[in-house]
Amino acid sequence: MHYVGIDIAKRKHVALTLDGEGQPVGKALTITNDRDGFDKLLVHLGQLGMEVAVGLEATGHYWLALYSHLVEADYEVIVLNPLQVQAYRKSGIRKRKDDRYDAFWIADYIRISRQYLSPSVQPGLVQLRELTRFRASLSHQIGDCKRKVIGILDRVFPEYETLFSNVFIQTSRRLLAEALTPEEFVNLDLSELSQKLRETSRGRHGQAKAHEIQTLAARSVGVGFLGHALRVQMTCLLEQLALLEQQLDELDAEIEAMMKRLPQYITSIPGIGPVTGATILAEIGDVQRFGTPEKLVAYAGIDPVVYQTGEFRAINTRMSKRGSPYLRHALWQAAFAASRFDPQLRDYYQRKRAEGKAHGTVLGAICRKLLHRIYIILKEDRPYVIRD
Repeated sequence: MHYVGIDIAKRKHVALTLDGEGQPVGKALTITNDRDGFDKLLVHLGQLGMEVAVGLEATGHYWLALYSHLVEADYEVIVLNPLQVQAYRKSGIRKRKDDRYDAFWIADYIRISRQYLSPSVQPGLVQLRELTRFRASLSHQIGDCKRKVIGILDRVFPEYETLFSNVFIQTSRRLLAEALTPEEFVNLDLSELSQKLRETSRGRHGQAKAHEIQTLAARSVGVGFLGHALRVQMTCLLEQLALLEQQLDELDAEIEAMMKRLPQYITSIPGIGPVTGATILAEIGDVQRFGTPEKLVAYAGIDPVVYQTGEFRAINTRMSKRGSPYLRHALWQAAFAASRFDPQLRDYYQRKRAEGKAHGTVLGAICRKLLHRIYIILKEDRPYVIRD
């Protein structure tokens, strides 16, 4: 048996082969990340003349093309979480970091672990992961836009935030598109401002709100001379925000459509909707690679850090926060929803809060409970049933 470890990079990959005793077979092979490089690797694998196990790390998105090429050539490819190899590499005495050394540790890991069968990479889940991670990027951009808008208001009209329950409701956005500085608000015709408020708020606001706005603007301590520069910024940000939110809605619709096409039961769990469920499914991938629920909990990074030495064992520990941050964030959102809508978890949340546990601590425990449920329904391929 030969074990081939491949260190993945953007432009070039490095492959190193070990025999059954862990000794290198030949020199490390450098291949380019293109068709010629992939064909060169296939020739090398064919020359080994016996059964071959190929291992590589899921490094960013750079591994996908090579993985697909090797699978099409009927090779068994073992895709490893970088955390697995990183932990195994620490068993070495010498501290050394280069591509050949990394490839050696990957090959040696699959040799020692006997992890011959790799969990299948499911194309549907890979597509879902691309969309959900892109959605996370869009959400981050929306949040960044909103923070910048608040930053502008803090400088030019800091009192504005007190006028509405949310600065970003449509009435407020329409208003900010018309005026920004306190002086601009004061100079607006009161009747025209009242009419605009009635139209944009569907009658909820009118002359009283218009008078409140102008009174507050007249007493504002905002920096007036920044008005022109900040107006340019505000216009750009409001347009960006509208576009990003439209794109987010379109993306959510596509994700929900994909979830309907996938055979899945994760949305049968209270607190998990289509978008949150899509993120969880995509980040977990093939659940068969996790032998126990605890391993999935550790993969999500919501397991507590254990610190013990001699007679001492730490009591106040924190989450390890290793593994996928996308999975951890989705679980946190699901836990928050479940603490409100799932009868069992709502009772659990209220009981623990009454005992004096912090909000975050209880939500972390609910995350772990949810992940145990998710593990079971994915393993058994059945919907979740609420038990009394």
